[in-house]
Amino acid sequence: MGTMAHNLDQRSLVSEDDNLKSLLEFIRQYSGLNSKKDIAQVSQLLPSLPANWQPNGDDTAAIPTDNGYQLFAIEGMQPKLVAEQPWFAGWCSVMVNCSDIAAMGGRPTALVNAVWNTDDKAHLTELMRGITDAAKQLNVTMVGGHTSLNSENPYLAVSIIGHANALLSSFAAKPGDVLVAAIDLRGQFQGNSLNWNAATTAPEGRLRDDLEILPTIAEKEFAHAAKDISQAGLLGTTVMMLESSNVGATINLEQIPKPEQVALKDWLRAFPSFGYLLATCKNKVPDLLQQFHQRKISAAVIGEFNSSKNLEVTIDNQSEIFYDLNNEALTGFKDSRN
Repeated sequence: MGTMAHNLDQRSLVSEDDNLKSLLEFIRQYSGLNSKKDIAQVSQLLPSLPANWQPNGDDTAAIPTDNGYQLFAIEGMQPKLVAEQPWFAGWCSVMVNCSDIAAMGGRPTALVNAVWNTDDKAHLTELMRGITDAAKQLNVTMVGGHTSLNSENPYLAVSIIGHANALLSSFAAKPGDVLVAAIDLRGQFQGNSLNWNAATTAPEGRLRDDLEILPTIAEKEFAHAAKDISQAGLLGTTVMMLESSNVGATINLEQIPKPEQVALKDWLRAFPSFGYLLATCKNKVPDLLQQFHQRKISAAVIGEFNSSKNLEVTIDNQSEIFYDLNNEALTGFKDSRN
């Protein structure tokens, strides 16, 4: 299940805090982590899936087929973003769906959209231009949708199908696995938001080729679990991955790929246009990192999975628990097969 909206919180203007406990409390309060708790109200209401299907709660649905998995993703965009930045909202609606497909080891096939507008032709034109521009860049075909021009406010949702020959899943991390973060740092924050945009100004074809890294990794078995970094930020997304896999992890903040000019408080709350967490075996780390480095994408080992069911964070010889899943669920999605 992907992110439901873009985080438009103001970026922090305060200086770095040397106290890890205070830093983590700031991240808990002012990132998109708490919005993910809303998912728990839905997860408990969902019916069981067929026994051989992937559990609910992954970046996309993954339906077994004779030759792999059919992937199915949907994203609803934040109304404020749609109203104020229609072209960017349209672009992002496609990009985040394709990112979720890639996170599962897949390639996008086709998309549909649902557009509600206020009969503002200029706004609608920019919204649709953003969708079509991104679809062209990412080589995904628009095949239909739903339109209403009698809405009080503009809204947008986009759904994409794709296919994976081999699957990456946030339910597949195991104690002893290595945690790798791969983030495209060749960008900047969009306006004064926490959206790290390394996508809309990328050269023709680069995004499509960059996303191809993920299915290649899955097919070559360089990693077995992955998750797209969402509006919950890097730490919050890690917690979601831990919850799905029923494991814990430690993260060294000093190892996280980060732009030099960006404050750590902001980066840990950022929503990167290309950012993934992956789980792999230690002996596969060199091959995994090379896949990203040869595309000039920053990637590094940032931690290790364990059986604790909590996320422990370290920096400068300080250590704190960021989230303890033994005491508090986040989304409520767990693999019932464990």
